[in-house]
Amino acid sequence: MLQAGRQETPSGGRAVSVRGLSKEYTGNNTPAVDDISFEVDDGELLVLLGPSGCGKTTTLRMIAGLEEPDAGELWFGSTLVSSAERNAFMPIEKRNIGMVFQSYAIWPHMSVHDNVAYPLRVRRVSRRLTEERVANALAIVGLEGLERRQATQLSGGQQQRVALARAIVFEPRILLLDEPLSNLDAKLRVHMRGELKRVQAATGITTIFVTHDQAESMALADRVVVMNGGHIEQIGTPVDVYERPRTRFVNEFVGSINVLPGVVTAVDGTRVSLASGGYDIQGHLAADMRLAPGDSVSATIRPERLVILATQNGDAVNQWPAQVAAAVYYGDHREYELDIGERMVKVTAPPGVNFDKGERVVVCCDPTEVVVSADTLA
Repeated sequence: MLQAGRQETPSGGRAVSVRGLSKEYTGNNTPAVDDISFEVDDGELLVLLGPSGCGKTTTLRMIAGLEEPDAGELWFGSTLVSSAERNAFMPIEKRNIGMVFQSYAIWPHMSVHDNVAYPLRVRRVSRRLTEERVANALAIVGLEGLERRQATQLSGGQQQRVALARAIVFEPRILLLDEPLSNLDAKLRVHMRGELKRVQAATGITTIFVTHDQAESMALADRVVVMNGGHIEQIGTPVDVYERPRTRFVNEFVGSINVLPGVVTAVDGTRVSLASGGYDIQGHLAADMRLAPGDSVSATIRPERLVILATQNGDAVNQWPAQVAAAVYYGDHREYELDIGERMVKVTAPPGVNFDKGERVVVCCDPTEVVVSADTLA
């Protein structure tokens, strides 16, 4: 096997370059990861988002060196880390990466200090520098004063911070996080999202974060890589992915969505008119989409972009009579299911918008909030 290392190609401000990576496990009919490519900029927090089995963790494990790709190349800056074609593979211990797992994997018999110091002792860092770096890492994650506390005496959130401090204490080139918040309760998860974002910004470490949680990806990411079935569906900022989905899967997976099937009646530039269940709908074309009158399509609308009115608002477009089928109060918002005749739509409304089950209402939305795409869109 050739030794991976310094080569003549990529960098250009890229901390990680993934080039056509593929991985298939024995006994599986389809690859876990199938010819994926993306770049991670220096200092960026990139999120790999997708459902269970989409290939995001396998991708992370290949970047870490825990799995060897069947095809493709992986670069850290200008350093070739692995290449199936060139028979090159850099072992994990030479990649200078920090990792935080779902289970945290901290040593229960060690103190907070010793857990965090462990990577430095393995690297034979001097005692003075070890103490300095451990103190700095604990300060960054907000665990000052807990150095002598045993790991078993810590809360889940504190254990997560110890794992994070241990991962950054040796100043890794890249930080890899595999569902690190999934074992925390809902309130603590929200808090730790903010902490992770703060720590990443403070250290400037290039970070790749794996999650199936759409809200988590929206809160953390500089950019999101949406994966499905071993492939990449879309790469973009959280706003791009949420507001301008490029595939049906992204549209339906990232956030809640209403889907109304219909037939195109007119196309004017990016504006589309369609007939759906006896109602007329106006919307705009999905990215890179071309449609013509007579095409079968779907109009998709986010629940929070729909508005419930007691009566019709003049001659404005996209107003449909409806009946409240269900209403749930959550304190900071209300969620409704409305019967518009041939199907139900979900609406997320402010807490002051109060209608009871069975009431007749009007549901409406601006055409700019309706994304129209072909039924054949993957």
